[in-house]
Amino acid sequence: MSNLQNPVFQDETKAREWLEARVWPNGPHCPHCGNADQAKIKKLEGKAHRPGVYQCGEPACRQQFTVTVNTVFERSKIPLSKWLAALFLMTASKKGVSAHQMHRMLGISYKSTWFMMHRLREAMRAGGLLPPMGEGGKPVEADETFIGRLEGVKKGKAAWAHKNVVLTLVERGGAARSFHIDGTRAGDIMPVIRANLSREAHLMTDELAAYKYIAEVEGLQHDTVKHSKDEYVRREGDKVISTNTVEGYYSIFKRGMKGVYQHCSEKHLHRYLAEFDFRYSNRSALGVNDYERAETMAKGIVGKRLTYRRPNSKKDAAPN
Repeated sequence: MSNLQNPVFQDETKAREWLEARVWPNGPHCPHCGNADQAKIKKLEGKAHRPGVYQCGEPACRQQFTVTVNTVFERSKIPLSKWLAALFLMTASKKGVSAHQMHRMLGISYKSTWFMMHRLREAMRAGGLLPPMGEGGKPVEADETFIGRLEGVKKGKAAWAHKNVVLTLVERGGAARSFHIDGTRAGDIMPVIRANLSREAHLMTDELAAYKYIAEVEGLQHDTVKHSKDEYVRREGDKVISTNTVEGYYSIFKRGMKGVYQHCSEKHLHRYLAEFDFRYSNRSALGVNDYERAETMAKGIVGKRLTYRRPNSKKDAAPN
């Protein structure tokens, strides 16, 4: 699967078999009723049925299904082989790949490609309850950045007042989690810290006063670096106090957003954050190669169907 000449990207049967092996590692299960009893699931074959159709044998269900039902691929007219090619390209490109580039490579329309990529970003989004970061006293770096433009907000005196605020938590040697928040006050940041950090975590930040207040309220071990005094790393015995890791994440994120995607509206920002978080949390430095990253994303397509909403105006219809 190292290049686009792989049969998985050329043949619909091979593509379907590859996806079934990832979504159904223990055999097919019914997305309608949850039945996973292989003795009660039948593959429908013959001229009357399209390839890959199964039927649930539960008397109360009896529904037919394929591997794409209840996934981001459901009801798509785009060939599954092209979906997998897009999936692999998005997971293998460190700073992302533009919809224009993707539509040229796959030979499908730009509009379809744009919506296709947003579905794949939904597959990258972490779902369910995640384990707390910083367990066992591990350092977690937190920082904010500003990007894009808030809808209906004019540029003011403050350099960032008209921009979207992004808060990112990065566990050193681990995952990243990013959030679109309303501002940089303690009330904006505290709910994210409270929901995502272990009480054992060692929080490392810059001098923003909100973090000091949050650490005191939540009882977190907390250290800061003083960027205003040109301090970026401080060593205290075995501890290395800095925010260089989260700033390294932002360097990748901003190069991708400005150099590849160029524009992102406020309503879609959370999906782009999910994309960059996913690639960073499954990076090669953690021992995850391109193929394994694609497999992980394929498993994330389930239960995240993204439906198309017909735009109400020309402004709504404009690509982002």
